[in-house]
Amino acid sequence: MVDTKINLSGLLLDNPIIPASGTFGYGYEYAAFYDINILGSFSFKGTTLEPRFGNPTPRVAECPGGLINAVGLQNPGIDQVLTEELSKLKQVFAKPVIANISGFSLEEYEICCRKADEAEQVGIIEVNISCPNVKSGGWSFGVSPESAAEVTRRVKAVTTKPVYMKLSPNVTNIAAIARACEEAGADGLSLINTLLGMRIDLHTQKPVIANTMGGLSGPAIFPVALRMVYQVYQAVDIPIIGMGGISSARDVLEMMLAGACAVQIGTANLLNPYVCEEIVKTLPQEMERLGIERLTEIIGGAH
Repeated sequence: MVDTKINLSGLLLDNPIIPASGTFGYGYEYAAFYDINILGSFSFKGTTLEPRFGNPTPRVAECPGGLINAVGLQNPGIDQVLTEELSKLKQVFAKPVIANISGFSLEEYEICCRKADEAEQVGIIEVNISCPNVKSGGWSFGVSPESAAEVTRRVKAVTTKPVYMKLSPNVTNIAAIARACEEAGADGLSLINTLLGMRIDLHTQKPVIANTMGGLSGPAIFPVALRMVYQVYQAVDIPIIGMGGISSARDVLEMMLAGACAVQIGTANLLNPYVCEEIVKTLPQEMERLGIERLTEIIGGAH
């Protein structure tokens, strides 16, 4: 019998499968498809201090091997999320969740993270400093080691739960930013967020997305994500949640060999709402086929 259990900064997960922020709503929406308690955890939709309508439409464009989105952090605001959304979730999910927090200033990050830290259902706080789909904030904090470290320090000063910084691939040296976050007190890292991309409509000869550019996700970015997780694993000593184009149990194992302790599944949920359930069920089979007894034994095994 194989062992899929993972310890993520003290949070004990039955398996490393975590639906990614922005692709799983606030969890209860997917409970109509299957028992979401089979998941390790999940990261809820990116949440800001104030409610946000998001970017103008169209917000999504298809492309070979993936999807480009510029939703723009549409959400009802931190207070409604912690009261109404998590109350609905509690009816269908008995495990701690990952709170994905975004901000447009250091003060917003502090306020939102402090509120999330006080929520009983939250096990880990994931601080998004890598969203490429908003005009200011978010991504601007994650493009330099100095700004990433400053957000990390400010958030850690107002929280008691593990803080994972979500990093952008749209940088020159992701390992340097990862080290800066670790030195500033981050408990872990999540990577990667989406790559910046765009499409042009040949009929209108204009960008397909109203925001002009958006975040590219899906299988096309898996090799990039794998490479960055591999590089960051060599640069830091804190846990990594790997993500970016994962859509199968074999992808999960590959990402963990690169250095991830757990993984997040994103775009695949939008194409197949049962994909995380399928991966949870097939992961033990793939482990047995490859002679892997415990997942913890393969973390960073490719190094």
